[in-house]
Amino acid sequence: MRQPFIKRKTDKYTVKKLDDNNYIQELRRKLQEELNEYLEATSNEEALEELADLVEIIHALSFIHNGNFEKVEAIRQRKLKERGGFTEKIYLIDVDDSV
Repeated sequence: MRQPFIKRKTDKYTVKKLDDNNYIQELRRKLQEELNEYLEATSNEEALEELADLVEIIHALSFIHNGNFEKVEAIRQRKLKERGGFTEKIYLIDVDDSV
């Protein structure tokens, strides 16, 4: 197993190999943690650092779900073409699907 890169004042650390279920659970926990850090970011630089962490977790999760980041990106592109994106800053308030 490759040793983790830990940049701390000590080189003492403990690791364990996770089974598939615990791996998914920990990735989801880490996703929430990084999202919270992004939401708390106070500068563009901090925000970009946290977004990079989120993308790394998305890469890992895409493999868990029998895909890869390219497949996630293809789905994103398809949805963008079908539904549009967020760059125009349009906020959808409601949809009446009773019609």
